[in-house]
Amino acid sequence: MILYVVRRLTAGLVLAVLVTMITFLLLSLSFDDVASSLVGTGATPEAIAAQKAQMGLDRPLFTQYADWLGQAVTGDFGLSYFTSEPVRSAITARLGVTLSIVVVALLITCVISVVLGVLAASRGGAVDRIAQGASMAGYLIPNLLIAIALVYVLAIKLHVFPATGYTPFSEDPGRWASSIAIPVAALMMGGIASLTAQIRGAMIGELRKDYVRTLRTRGISTRSIVLRHALRNAAGPALTVLSLEFIQMLGGALIIEQVFALPGFGQYAFNASLQGDVPIIMGISLFGVLLVVCVNLVVDLVNGWLNPKARMVS
Repeated sequence: MILYVVRRLTAGLVLAVLVTMITFLLLSLSFDDVASSLVGTGATPEAIAAQKAQMGLDRPLFTQYADWLGQAVTGDFGLSYFTSEPVRSAITARLGVTLSIVVVALLITCVISVVLGVLAASRGGAVDRIAQGASMAGYLIPNLLIAIALVYVLAIKLHVFPATGYTPFSEDPGRWASSIAIPVAALMMGGIASLTAQIRGAMIGELRKDYVRTLRTRGISTRSIVLRHALRNAAGPALTVLSLEFIQMLGGALIIEQVFALPGFGQYAFNASLQGDVPIIMGISLFGVLLVVCVNLVVDLVNGWLNPKARMVS
């Protein structure tokens, strides 16, 4: 198990290097635009060249990337070109906002999907049709449209939740929950659809297997069979989908944070991309890759705990 974790972490570090290297090469195409933005309108080619030299952007690309990587290993991601704010502290401060939304949305998605998927697979009939209909609606309706509809109904018409803004949990837990309620609801709709469908399919497959019939002949209750045996065996594929949903929610947070004016990771990345703020974009790329790698590793470890066969394969 330890060797497996080491292999996964090593592969994750290699992936992080490749992603940040490609990102840097793409960003290098806009170095002139970045220098021009910093100098101001009407900048002469000489002024732009001087600004690039001052920022070190006139050096060979390999040298620039190697210097950035060496500093990143020590935890120094540089300073923002436009605000001079340390990149690491800026990202970590905003990452908490995004993770609070994504994690809450993921937990609620998991609970609702498990309930709907298990009920649909074990009871069938109207419950199954309702679950499938809800999944189809979640697939078809975009998160942005859901967000706009929820803001109009719950914030503008009913005044139940605020339309925009964010309150840190440390300041007021109640206002924090209120400020993320609509973003969480908008973010989790698509996740509920895909995860419910996955759990339903996996549970139907498990309930048709021979060991389930054997347990029933031994007098084991249906509830025990479903929750203690079938659900545990069906959890592996569902966990994989859950990890993919986490990644998708991180991407969806970029749009959601723009709609609700949340000072999170996604909005910060969006603004940095518009400005061409190279240190911020590089730091965000590295943080994003490492976050995804860690989530996938945790999912694999939980899957190995639930399913010894998966642990043996690993």
